[in-house]
Amino acid sequence: MTSSVSPSPRLPTTSRRRSLATAVAVAFALIVVDQLTKEWALRALDDAPCRVDGACIDVIWTLRFNLTFNPGASFSSFTGGGPVLGVIATGMTIYLLWLAANTVDRWLIVLFGLVAGGAVGNLADRVFRADDGFLSGEVVDFIDFQFWPIFNVADMAVVGGVIGLMFRLWTTERDPQPEVPSESQEP
Repeated sequence: MTSSVSPSPRLPTTSRRRSLATAVAVAFALIVVDQLTKEWALRALDDAPCRVDGACIDVIWTLRFNLTFNPGASFSSFTGGGPVLGVIATGMTIYLLWLAANTVDRWLIVLFGLVAGGAVGNLADRVFRADDGFLSGEVVDFIDFQFWPIFNVADMAVVGGVIGLMFRLWTTERDPQPEVPSESQEP
């Protein structure tokens, strides 16, 4: 069984460069949007509880903008593991960009760029908001549905990109492998 993600030694260098450039452009755009929205949240929101007047902005239904800082991973797990998470995010980003450079599937290239951009967006928080050492910064989260953990644009890109990758890989047509009859079967 072959996959459109597996590297192809026949892929021309220009195609690899174009694929990588597309993934990097998607990642860069996502990083810019993520960092701009986080800067907005830091300026517009107070990190006090929503009970304090003006600390949160109610948008619609249960959606509100509520500023929090996450020192760990998803769902506030792995608190204090910033350096380890930073190394994992760096390695994952490099691998995703390598995968993007070695595929011609445009959807996969964009999805790899989204996940990589989301990882770098949160990694940037750990680097540039660090005050207690290497990668000790906390990730800025502000999108709050009140029934789900608070998240940000980078988190949406990672989760949405991974779901998109799973769907794309699941729906991608595979080359059918002919069945080879075993010696014990008679014709």
